[in-house]
Amino acid sequence: MKVVKFGGSSLATGEQFNKVVSIIDDDSDRKVVVTSAPGKRFDGDVKVTDLLIEYANLVLEKKDFKETVEKIVDRYQEISDYFELEDSTINTIKQKLETLATTKFSDNDHLMAAFKAHGEYMNAILLAAVLNSEGIPAKFLDPKDAGFLVGGEPNNADVLEDTYLNLSKYKFGSERIVFPGFFGYSEDGSIYTFTRGGSDITGAILSRGFKADLYENFTDVDAIYVANNHVVKDPAAIQKMSYREMRELSYAGFSVFQDEAIIPAVQGQVPVNVKNTNNPSAPGTLIVPEQFLFNPANPITGIASSKRFSALYLHRYLLNKEVGFTLQLLKIFYRYGISYEHMPSGIDDLTIIFDRSKLSKTTIKNLCNDIKESLNPDYMEWIDDYAIIMVVGEGIAHTVDTMGKIIDSLTQNNIAIHMINQGASRISIMIGTRMKDADRAVRHIYDTFFNNDDEVE
Repeated sequence: MKVVKFGGSSLATGEQFNKVVSIIDDDSDRKVVVTSAPGKRFDGDVKVTDLLIEYANLVLEKKDFKETVEKIVDRYQEISDYFELEDSTINTIKQKLETLATTKFSDNDHLMAAFKAHGEYMNAILLAAVLNSEGIPAKFLDPKDAGFLVGGEPNNADVLEDTYLNLSKYKFGSERIVFPGFFGYSEDGSIYTFTRGGSDITGAILSRGFKADLYENFTDVDAIYVANNHVVKDPAAIQKMSYREMRELSYAGFSVFQDEAIIPAVQGQVPVNVKNTNNPSAPGTLIVPEQFLFNPANPITGIASSKRFSALYLHRYLLNKEVGFTLQLLKIFYRYGISYEHMPSGIDDLTIIFDRSKLSKTTIKNLCNDIKESLNPDYMEWIDDYAIIMVVGEGIAHTVDTMGKIIDSLTQNNIAIHMINQGASRISIMIGTRMKDADRAVRHIYDTFFNNDDEVE
């Protein structure tokens, strides 16, 4: 049995819906279908989720929301008209949409979560109706009826373990199940949404809960590529990669998955296949547990870079002999509610790398002042001009010259290396550079290991 998830671009128009119907019909093992909200139809278009957020804000501000609601309805109406559905489906969608404005919520966060979730909710209702109209028996399954329980916060949900027990008890019939992504229900019956990659998370949870043989994630690209195609021209496609390679690369900037989105599938040991709705015959990229791996022809699977980092550099003579210095530093971070990303060190030096997007200028200023007063370093510098490049591959652990080749590819092209660190798993090498050098570094590393190869396995 397969769980299959379709992204927003795959469900944005009637034409795209038609491709989805064909994909579902083509494989009877595709029993569970997870929907996203309708995405952009063209450049400059607005996603339905963004319209729902606009709708929610207008309700909160007690302003006229009629025009916004009409825009949302029109998106579903357009798809309904394409398949010449009976009015009952679009009337159900209209009713659910209009009811939101008069529903009482405990606070604004709960209201926002409920409004946002309805993009996926209504699209699942619509897709179930479309499948039935096309002769493919299908059933809309509300997450509440499936026991899809979440905790956390209304707009930052966490799946509860009870969900997996509830899903394992579900009795499948002959029809396809259409399940809305992005949200679940708290134990008191409130709608809570996941963060980024919400529908991906839902698909991964269902894959584990239903003990699927495969989780197919349909998007708008043929595969995951070795490097960003905006940085490297026509990069090679990755046919197969491990879960932990995917996690390392997602963290450093790969945009196919939010880096935590497939954790439930990892926990359930369910392989994930990233495929293209617009080219479903392409094999895509298979993400597998480590024990299912292969002997890679190339030690490198992927190269990613991110410019969202900053670094705090501390120098203190005989730092390596000072007991408790790092502990005091961590206590300061704790007081500010700050987590750090990495902390490479030397005998007299310490560099702490942060995700800059999580820090305000005021926080940085106060943090640095506290560290100066409490720890009295000989030298301290906050560095905003910082980028991290991740070179990832299961084969790195089994080759002795990979690190040398990476260093040579950068130094021979006058790219200064500010930091280099190999993780304990030995499948990733992290390199710190100046921001302006990051893209060039990725290209030179790519050229060193791939040249004109078309694919990497």
